[in-house]
Amino acid sequence: MARRTALAAQGLASPHPAGERGASTRAVHKVLDRTHLLQIDSVSVLVRAHYAPVFSRVGRYDRGVVDRAAWTDTARSPRRLVEYWAHEAALIPVEDWPLMRWRTELYEHGRWGGAKSVLERNPTLAKEVQGVIADLGPSSAGEIERALDVERPGRKGPWWDHSDVKVVCEQLFAAGVVSVATRAGFVRHYDLTERVIPADIAARHVAEADAVRALVTLSADALGVATEADLRDYYRLSKKQTTAAIADLVEDGVLEQVQVRGWDALAYLHADARIPRSVRGAALLCPFDPMIFFRPRVQRIFDFHYRIEIYTPQHKRIHGYYVFPFLLDGELVARIDLKGDRARSELRVLGAFVDGDRDAAVIAAALHPVLREMADWLELADVVLGGRGDLMPALTELPTTG
Repeated sequence: MARRTALAAQGLASPHPAGERGASTRAVHKVLDRTHLLQIDSVSVLVRAHYAPVFSRVGRYDRGVVDRAAWTDTARSPRRLVEYWAHEAALIPVEDWPLMRWRTELYEHGRWGGAKSVLERNPTLAKEVQGVIADLGPSSAGEIERALDVERPGRKGPWWDHSDVKVVCEQLFAAGVVSVATRAGFVRHYDLTERVIPADIAARHVAEADAVRALVTLSADALGVATEADLRDYYRLSKKQTTAAIADLVEDGVLEQVQVRGWDALAYLHADARIPRSVRGAALLCPFDPMIFFRPRVQRIFDFHYRIEIYTPQHKRIHGYYVFPFLLDGELVARIDLKGDRARSELRVLGAFVDGDRDAAVIAAALHPVLREMADWLELADVVLGGRGDLMPALTELPTTG
């Protein structure tokens, strides 16, 4: 019952309708309203992380709908989403931005310690960066560097090579002074927050306790049924914050304390949670999908041990670099290592592994059309199967996926 409730809350309890034209804008917006956030990540081996959860719920759709919601602001198409540190870097509804104001105050000097040392070396840099943005409008860190005529240092390592200007831009973003107006090639273009967030929303001041209660309510709505740890993780809150908020919400009837068989912690059921009689459908879930991004919850709900192996040395990886759990009729039944090869126009299935003692032929038959739909969505001509994993023989026995 808890699993069905959780899947229904995330919009994963029933098959998405197939259609040649793809999902409607309204269907995409419904996903955004249901999950309340989409995690952003820089990995692009297949598709950027914030696009994938929508595909998992509605199938093929125009990714431009998400782009316009997040990075376009016109009279005809006002901004619906804004970036901030919610569950890590994430897109959240613009109207929820005031709920993060306490966090912008917490991050007044940046989210990491690097900004402090940068500003100690150059105490006027933050004002200079703000001045360039005020004059030029939405600007990347590179454009700001050129405007300030500062030389960018060489790479410091394989992962991080942030210049002082970039560090300060991120500090100002964390502090809520600037926001992300748009992205180009996935590069953030910063603008003053008052030019990104509508004035009436920016003017809203929500006390931290009230904001946390609202965030816990949103978490509970998105999760359906959840432990305190689950509710806390969705927006990366502290236990001290959520303990008081949950008590208030239980008293107000928003949450109901329940026992879930097999869970070693109390759970909380949202008052409006839907408990479907059955769960049907198939979906590939991105590692950063809100359904599975909190790994202890995945273990608890699905009895599925899942860890992302991006940062694991290649020779130590068990399943692959970018592995999507495969959801079939309410269970996580397989792990699929995927890569998009644009040059060859191929969706490459590098590995496919059955989880537990399940029928590989049944899983392969359900997975086959999902892979083909994903390839079509990503405008890749062929699905190319590799040789790794015990699910691969059953996949190769099916008619060509190309």
